[in-house]
This record gives sequence, C-alpha cells and structure tokens, in this order.
Amino acid sequence: MEKLGHLDGIVPREEPMPTPKPTDILVRVHAVSLNRRDALILHERYPLPSAPGVVPLSDGAGEVVAVGAEVTRFKVGDRIVGGYWPRWHDGRLKPEFLDQFGCTLDGMLTEYALLDQQWAVPVPAHLSWEEAATLPCAGVTAWNSVVGGEPLRPGQTVLTLGTGSVSLFALQFAKMLGCRVISTTSGEIKAAKLEELGADHVINNVDTPEWGQVVRELTEGQGADLIVETNGPATIEQSVRAAALYGQIVLLAVSGPDGSHIEISGEAYGSTLATIRRIFAGNRTDHEAMNQAITAHRLRPVIDRVFDFADAHDAFTHYLDGRPFGKVIIRID
Repeated sequence: MEKLGHLDGIVPREEPMPTPKPTDILVRVHAVSLNRRDALILHERYPLPSAPGVVPLSDGAGEVVAVGAEVTRFKVGDRIVGGYWPRWHDGRLKPEFLDQFGCTLDGMLTEYALLDQQWAVPVPAHLSWEEAATLPCAGVTAWNSVVGGEPLRPGQTVLTLGTGSVSLFALQFAKMLGCRVISTTSGEIKAAKLEELGADHVINNVDTPEWGQVVRELTEGQGADLIVETNGPATIEQSVRAAALYGQIVLLAVSGPDGSHIEISGEAYGSTLATIRRIFAGNRTDHEAMNQAITAHRLRPVIDRVFDFADAHDAFTHYLDGRPFGKVIIRID
C-alpha cells in the first residue's frame, strides 16, 4: 500500500522470493479476504498506525512451501492461515502484542508470505482456500462474541445485527450451540438468506426502527440473552432496549462513519442490568478452539464473491459498496 486514502494507493510490486529464517515458514498464499478493518486502514481511521508501504490485508490462507531449520509447528504441505494478532497466543491482549498483518506487519495480499511459525494456525481440512481465508478476523471475532462471555445455554436467544461477516458467523455459531437467533436486516432478499442460514426470526430494521421492542415481543418479554452489537452508535440504544435483564451486549464498534460516538439514554440503560463487553478479535488459542468447533460441525463460512488477484481493486470497490452478503475473497492462484 504505497499511499493511504484511496484505492489507487494499492499498487502491485515485485520483490525477491523471501528466504525463511530458522523459525520462519514460507507460505504460498492461495486466497485472502477483506474485513472492515482493511477499509478503516485504507481511509486512515484505524486505531493502529500502518507501516509505510505495508502489504495489505490481515486474512489469508495458503500452503507451507518451505520451513526454517528450527521449525517444529509446521511442515511443507501444511495448510495455514495467519493469526489476526500474530504475537498474541493466549491470555489477555498486552501492549507488546499489538502487531497485525496488513497494518504494522506486511499482510497477506501477496503470492508468498514469510511468517514466524508461531504466527500461523492450521485450517480445518474440509474448508477450501477461500473459506479458510475468512477465519482470522471475522470468524474469531464472532466466536469470542458468542462463547467468550457468560456461557450460553441451548434455547437462549442471540440477536445479530445486519449481514456483515461477523454477524453471519455469529448466527452460525449460535445455532451450533442450540440457541434461538433473531437477526435484523434492511431488505427481503437478505432476510430470506438469513433464514436459510438458520435465523429463527428476521426483523426489517428500516420498516421497524424501534426493533428493540419487537425483540422483546418475540421473546415473551424477556429480551435477548446475547446481542452481537456490530454497528455501535447507530444501533446501541435499540440493542440495550432489546437486552434481557441480565443479558450480554458484545460491543464491537464504538464510533460511526460520520464520527458519531456511543450514546445510551438513561431510560434505556436504567431499565436493564445487562453487561456491555468489548472484544478485539482474539488470540491463537481462541482461533484453535474455533477451528475445532468448525471441524466438528462441518461449518462452512458464507462467501459473497471471489475475485482474481488482478482484480484486487474491484474486490475492494465491491466490499466498500457495503452490500455483500458474506465474505469478499481475492484468489491469488
């Protein structure tokens, strides 16, 4: 990424083939996926400063084609993805772990990526390259949204907002746990797709802007036990109104594209004892646990569209348009 602020700043460049150091793996990248954070980095609105000339994108899947002399975690031929926080392996996030691919470290929009062996995670065997590339950011974020707080019980209610990739993963994980899922969206076509994916109820948030009350009606007045709040300022008031008395609200976005910030009325928050929980994706141990669940349940991520490497600008444009249902992929093959 030679220049931030515009897609024209994303330009191809040729570099020598990297050589693995003793603990490195050389990865032939096959597919990458786009996330909201990539748009924020492009538009200089991400909380971490990006390195000059950084290779974009955090999420990519590929095959190990060479290993350093001291590598023990992987061998040639293994299928891997890079971790979203490559230095954060377990426990809590600390300042010394604040590196990310496509931001402070060169990312995965490349034919060959050189990673330390500790920065990678094996992928579930049943997934394609394109499906595997969806997991590090959106997958892990949704996983920790659903399982990272007070444990959910089968039959409890999870509310997801819209059809972004985190919301779709959260829907799938919640159904995997036996929960009832209520989703919001703005149109009939996406509503039908949400129902196909397993949503028990879909609320049109354009026709019904006070959808928090509808959630309560659908839950016999109890409210949602878990709300995956992906929109922040635009929806937080209704999310609080939709929450069960001791519900959980996982808050992912704290500011809006227009610069707005979180505001909750005293009337709404005063009527609940719900907990607001913040997360920032997750660590390698979280990713590995998610992969075990994905493998056991044969879960398949939702993909909207796949672009060729030469059409990377078109992939960004399609993603930034804001209408995909599922992940936007760039195939490197």
